[in-house]
Amino acid sequence: MQMAVDPEVRLLVPADDCPEPEISIVVPALNEALTIGDFIDWCQQGLREAGVQGEILIIDSSSDNTAEIAIGKGARVLRTPKRGLGRAYIDSKPFIRGKFLILGDCDCTYDFRELKPFVDAYRKGYEYVMGSRFKGRIDEGAMPPLHRYFGTPVTTWILNRIFRSKFSDIHCGMRGISRDAFMRLNLQSQSWEYASEMVIKSVHLDLRTTEVPIHFLKDREGRLSHHRRSGWFSPWHAGWINLKAMFTYGADYFLYRPGWLLLLAGLACVLPLLGGPLDLGRVTLSLNWMLFGLTLATLGLQCVYTGVVAQVLYDPTGRVLSRWIQRYAYDRAVIGSGLLFVAGVALCVPFVLEYVQGNFRLDAGVTGANYLAVGGLLAIVSGFMSFTFTLVLHALAASRRSIA
Repeated sequence: MQMAVDPEVRLLVPADDCPEPEISIVVPALNEALTIGDFIDWCQQGLREAGVQGEILIIDSSSDNTAEIAIGKGARVLRTPKRGLGRAYIDSKPFIRGKFLILGDCDCTYDFRELKPFVDAYRKGYEYVMGSRFKGRIDEGAMPPLHRYFGTPVTTWILNRIFRSKFSDIHCGMRGISRDAFMRLNLQSQSWEYASEMVIKSVHLDLRTTEVPIHFLKDREGRLSHHRRSGWFSPWHAGWINLKAMFTYGADYFLYRPGWLLLLAGLACVLPLLGGPLDLGRVTLSLNWMLFGLTLATLGLQCVYTGVVAQVLYDPTGRVLSRWIQRYAYDRAVIGSGLLFVAGVALCVPFVLEYVQGNFRLDAGVTGANYLAVGGLLAIVSGFMSFTFTLVLHALAASRRSIA
């Protein structure tokens, strides 16, 4: 399928362009005249030592002569407006020719002379190859202590916890991915958070993934990193938007399992008390406990169902949707929801009768009918929520089919 090309994007091709590259080195650049020449030399050396034909595609938004140096060194240059790091990778998609991509920075902090581990992993069938600075080497002064000992380890731990992955360095900019997988990622992030989005979606897509150690070098003398150029707040902002990506794409982590805990706790407070108060030693569980349980169970069921919807939305494979459609087959789920609703109404009938017989007053105090009514309310709410969840689930399935 032919991808639309942004009219603001222009491709510059060198005279000695590689005709059929197997590898595409795809790297954004913003005013990197100090390092771009050496970087391209490193890439060409890395390609030779890996024994592979490759192209170097520089996505350039510079106001200096970065583009001219890159073209002169034999790289392709994609001239784009300055719109963010993630957007640069999105802009590059129609122009990538290789079957496997290697991404990174052109500031000579990632050693692109060492491409062979990435190429070897690709040849072994891996679709996503993460570089890891922590498994490799980090030169003295190459990474600020705040990043090395706090920011990167903490955000990596959070992502691994949410998505049950085992990455050691989610912010490493040097990474490889097959062209097919890169297109299926459908990146949306415009800025620094692209790094987390790529990692998260690699998990969602169930890509065959590995890590390779890399060498992380110190900035060249006279060069300021982009974070330092942007000011002291830039690393904190980058961390914040990366966390936003993790929490957004991992919303079910905060909903599905906690929802089950709340639901089970709520049921444990409601079901044993349907027959009336329950004495447990010095503690008496009564109507107040049932109302508390009703609240927990309702909140829990809402979380579970919302968590399932989040799982479905962020599962590009369609396997999660298929699994839940089987569990909530329309006829069975609708009938079951209806029966639960009717059962809830039946449990409320004794309470309503007492209310009517008492001339619409509740002077008799708490009776067994009150306990049954609380259970009935929970059944009514659960039945209705299960019915609407079934409708939403099947609406999502119909939407997926219409898009396909």
